[in-house]
Amino acid sequence: MIEVTKLNDKKILINADLIERVEETPDTMISLTSGSKIIVKESRQEIRNLVILYKKETFCRDL
Repeated sequence: MIEVTKLNDKKILINADLIERVEETPDTMISLTSGSKIIVKESRQEIRNLVILYKKETFCRDL
């Protein structure tokens, strides 16, 4: 799970494995495989970095 901030400053956790697409239009919109879309304050690059960190932590925990 990664923590992101919605436009109303509410922090939420989303399952990084369900992210299908991240777009900046100019707000950052995360599309999930469920069809849900979430607009967040973080940039596309920040989301990318959070997902990479999440995957590294998950992979290292399994070793």
